Amino acid sequence: MTRPISLAALTVLELTPPEMVTCAFEAGYSHVGIRLLPATPTEPQYDIVGDTPMLREVEARLADTGIKVLDVEIFRIKPDVRAADYEAAIATAARLGASELLVAGNDPDDARQIESFAAFCELAGRYGLGAVLEFMPWTEAKNLTQAARIVERCGSKNAGVLIDPFHFSRSRSRIEDIASIPPSRLRYLQFCDVPAEIPPTMEEILHQARAERLFPGDGGVDLVGLLRALPRDIPLALEIPTHTLARTVGATERARRARAATMRVLAQLDA
Repeated sequence: MTRPISLAALTVLELTPPEMVTCAFEAGYSHVGIRLLPATPTEPQYDIVGDTPMLREVEARLADTGIKVLDVEIFRIKPDVRAADYEAAIATAARLGASELLVAGNDPDDARQIESFAAFCELAGRYGLGAVLEFMPWTEAKNLTQAARIVERCGSKNAGVLIDPFHFSRSRSRIEDIASIPPSRLRYLQFCDVPAEIPPTMEEILHQARAERLFPGDGGVDLVGLLRALPRDIPLALEIPTHTLARTVGATERARRARAATMRVLAQLDA
């Protein structure tokens, strides 16, 4: 197995970034995702951008365990945000040895969003990083088709489209549409499962996305079909928040279960 398997931050968000590195190592992962910038105002915020004690602790644990950083998040393209606003965080991601920057599109002006994303990609490229746009149905990059169009129009070689099975399902995106995306744009894949039935409100979808996903193979997404439509051995970032389970099961055990479930799905590719 040469495919990188990464522990995404949202799966074990109760841990600090250094603890996430240790958790990834103990649960058998090759990589970890680091959330330098919080996704919501209610999340824990850490002093980790720049040469801080916590960043140095993350570096020490990466060195001790051999765990690598796959992606760093979350960079939002908003109307009032410029690429330069993110340079300190991008430089920190490069220092950690990350490969990818996770980007969300939050600008309703389509032309401006494309221009801003292109500027972000250009800055990321200076640091040797990919910039990967994750489509989510409540953002201004709502589905696979829209995200792919934004990425192509921005024109940057290091730009990519990030598919997450949760958002893929909830945006009603189609596996057959993946074939129209150049493989070079598919830099890594988030991985989880979700019930087949789509909740009737965006509020319920958001709650499910942030708190109650399923381990791969336990839901209604055609994960094997999705994997077969993507580049072979594409890195996987396991993003599986399970808040109900977290009340009784610790972070490392949940991470182990997530990885074990993923390996069972991957085994079906060769069945």
